[in-house]
Amino acid sequence: MEKRLNHEVQADRAAETKRRILEAAQKEFAEKGLAGARTEQIAVAARVNKALIYYYFESKEKLYIAAFDLVAARVLEGSMAVFQRGSSPGERLLRAALYHFDRILTQREFQRLLQQEMIRLHKGEAGVLPAMVKNVFAPQHAMYEAIIREGIESSELVEVDWFQVLLAALGANIIYFMSAPIWRLVMEFEPFAPDSLRRRRVVLVEFLGQAIFIDREHGARLAARILADTPMPDCTEFSNARSWK
Repeated sequence: MEKRLNHEVQADRAAETKRRILEAAQKEFAEKGLAGARTEQIAVAARVNKALIYYYFESKEKLYIAAFDLVAARVLEGSMAVFQRGSSPGERLLRAALYHFDRILTQREFQRLLQQEMIRLHKGEAGVLPAMVKNVFAPQHAMYEAIIREGIESSELVEVDWFQVLLAALGANIIYFMSAPIWRLVMEFEPFAPDSLRRRRVVLVEFLGQAIFIDREHGARLAARILADTPMPDCTEFSNARSWK
């Protein structure tokens, strides 16, 4: 009995140590990339001996993959929780668009890592993006298509090209965040100020509620309810950074 308890305690400690290493690795890799990241800094941030990193993960490259897998799994888990809600396809789509907006605000490590991998792919380098597309983006893509087609077939959503609906739901978020330096110059406002983010978040859902629903009153009611029961996450860190990367 005592031996089993000791084994459980050791397993818990090992799991906690690996968690701290992975959390520290996400931040280091997101900030400096695979080439620039230093395992010494990860060890300091995780409060572990550097040797433990290699004991658990063998190499910096394998640690990078494990850290990327962890943050990507969180994104997929959050998306699937929205997709699998017991609600109409239109409501699930509105919630998915809002989750996408909030994910950009709160999971900056994922965004940075993703952009780094896209650069590596353009350079022809082997990276983790193909595997992530298969494990994360492909399931998301399939769920979006299924939800939109279901909404069209049930006469809740307008009958248009489903992929264009997806682009309208998510593409607006990406353009807003990615083009922030241009908005600052053209419109003379701070796109990442809390009030600006709050307004854009609301307008996103309200616009989709009017644009893609056959019954606009139904869409407006859904939009209002979703915004009321989904508080805006803390965006202080994001606003201070003035960049979505």
